[in-house]
Amino acid sequence: MLLPILTGCALICGFTTRPGNAGQAAAQAQKAVDEGAKIILGPLFGEAANAVGVAVSDDNVNVLSFSNNPSIAGGNVFVLGPTFRNTANRLLGYAARNGKSTVAIVYPNNVEGQFGKAAIESAASTNGLRVTAAESFEFSQAGVLNAMPRIAAAARQSDAVFLTSNAAGALPLLVQLLPENGIAPDTTQYIGLARWDVPPQTLALPGVQGGWFALPDQARTASFNSRYQGAYGTSPHPLAGLAFDGIAAIGALVAQGKSDALTRGALTQTAGFQGVGGVFRLRPDGTNERALAVASVRGNKVVILDPAPKAFGGAGF
Repeated sequence: MLLPILTGCALICGFTTRPGNAGQAAAQAQKAVDEGAKIILGPLFGEAANAVGVAVSDDNVNVLSFSNNPSIAGGNVFVLGPTFRNTANRLLGYAARNGKSTVAIVYPNNVEGQFGKAAIESAASTNGLRVTAAESFEFSQAGVLNAMPRIAAAARQSDAVFLTSNAAGALPLLVQLLPENGIAPDTTQYIGLARWDVPPQTLALPGVQGGWFALPDQARTASFNSRYQGAYGTSPHPLAGLAFDGIAAIGALVAQGKSDALTRGALTQTAGFQGVGGVFRLRPDGTNERALAVASVRGNKVVILDPAPKAFGGAGF
């Protein structure tokens, strides 16, 4: 269902669709453009976003999707969702500045794991680190156990071990087995591609103590959550922040009063925009770059090691 935004000016059309409704998404996007929409905010799922982009490309209308899938980005389609590449680049940039030169990648043998591996390899190259090994495991407890000798051997040859798994996946088992196989967190730096503070119980795992992960500016995020709670009496949906970011970018450009406010060149301005979790910008390749803090876990609590940058061009970017 289409949800008109900024009622009365026929400027933006925002919507989400269920998976598999790519055709419906494309049809509704085209209808919205025919009725005057100048930019599309959404949809969520990659297949639908790609279909929408194709449908409205002849109209020179850009699409700001809530997806985080970089494979659909490009042309007139931008992804607002946090990307693995952005996170990996932030963490390995910090690692390089703190004396790390080699890294081993540990990832599940599935689509998400492959995306994570590719992002870490790219970030390692960008930041001058050498990938000593990339060890995969089948996505099961038995798969992790069977792969652990290979994983441990690779980690022994590296300054750091970069884990793509989250708390709902193999992370708890990996951070248990790695120390048991001689890879101590106090001698080999553990790095996580996922948020290690979600859910909060993850912070109590012995194996994550001292590890590094990235997260948005928590003060800005807390401010948004508080304002949303005050306005609507409930906590925001995880997608609410992306919707806010999209509207913030569009609003900032439109406020300048320029006729080319919603063009590709305007959307990819170098200065970026202020979002829920800090500054962000859209890249010419359709992906995004977001300010992230580097955090660690100490005493079961999150400790910020390097704050999220406040603007582009400074430390952390």
